[in-house]
Amino acid sequence: MRTFFAAWALAAASLIATAGCEPPPVKTVSLRMQGRPADASVTIDDQYVGALVVVQKRGVAMPPGRHRITVERRGYFPWDKLVEVREGDAPIHIDAVLTPIPD
Repeated sequence: MRTFFAAWALAAASLIATAGCEPPPVKTVSLRMQGRPADASVTIDDQYVGALVVVQKRGVAMPPGRHRITVERRGYFPWDKLVEVREGDAPIHIDAVLTPIPD
């Protein structure tokens, strides 16, 4: 019985110590893109973000870390780039112009 109360007291103390403690928000960095064709698909880390024209207008908030940005459209060679994002970086500007695949 004494062990139960000791464990309960430890758990309660842990809950009290962490109550209201939230991890600090992650500071993101703005990704701004331009390029063509406007209807090309943009993915970041294999997650679809939207059409290039939408990303151009709205931008994307990227958390710190290494990210792979890919722009693709049928009939064009894919465009791919690795970027390293660090907290506090200035906005990242990327120009992604796809090259048509010859017939």
